[in-house]
Amino acid sequence: MEIKIESSLKSQSIALITGGNKGLGQQVAKELVGQGYLVLLGSRDFENGKKASEEIGESAYPIQLDVTDAQSINSAAERITAEFGRLDLLVNNAAIAQSGNYSSVSEVLESSKASVASLDEIRTLFETNVLGVLAVTQAMLPLIRLSNSGRIINISSALGSLTLNSDVNFPYRSYFGATYSASKTALNAMTLALAIELEETGIKVRAASPSFTATAMNDFQGTDSVEVGAKALVLAALDTDSPTGSFTGPDGPLPW
Repeated sequence: MEIKIESSLKSQSIALITGGNKGLGQQVAKELVGQGYLVLLGSRDFENGKKASEEIGESAYPIQLDVTDAQSINSAAERITAEFGRLDLLVNNAAIAQSGNYSSVSEVLESSKASVASLDEIRTLFETNVLGVLAVTQAMLPLIRLSNSGRIINISSALGSLTLNSDVNFPYRSYFGATYSASKTALNAMTLALAIELEETGIKVRAASPSFTATAMNDFQGTDSVEVGAKALVLAALDTDSPTGSFTGPDGPLPW
């Protein structure tokens, strides 16, 4: 069941956040609502999205969206087209750290080593973290083209930076593997490809990395709260003036 949105609210800037029902996605939604946006919380389970939107309050609405399901993506795009006719901001936040076959962070890290990584595990992560992002972006792009300040923000990670991980002094270098980290490297490539293609349109395409945030993805072992972790993501999302094709984190620009 979908929730109808009052026509009086449709003049607001409109944002769609995938995986917006919890963690960093929900926190970004809260802050965008605080900035006057009408935010659609994409969620695989509509009821989870509904609960999250009720916690945020006015101007947050659930929308069923599974980034690995073409029918779900197309249905979401059709709903946004019918009810709004445009999209100002797309935040591609939905991602997974593993397929669910591992019970601890240490096990995930060990199984991500390139010499032993399961090809099925790699496919599963790339399906959500890379192809899912591209599929949603392709479906929503006609709507973004109709905005006066269209932006696409892909939530990446410093763990995907080839430059940082090539540095022997990078503290998280040992975490770079063939699964999650590599999927974020691939996501960065997709981000840059889109930025180059859309450069002449005025649509801003950026990658943004949170701080080391305590979320379900890392069994809440991160050092920062979602409020702290979301800061760099919100800054990238609200920025309508800076150049396209950037990769930023909590302390500013990050190298690809």
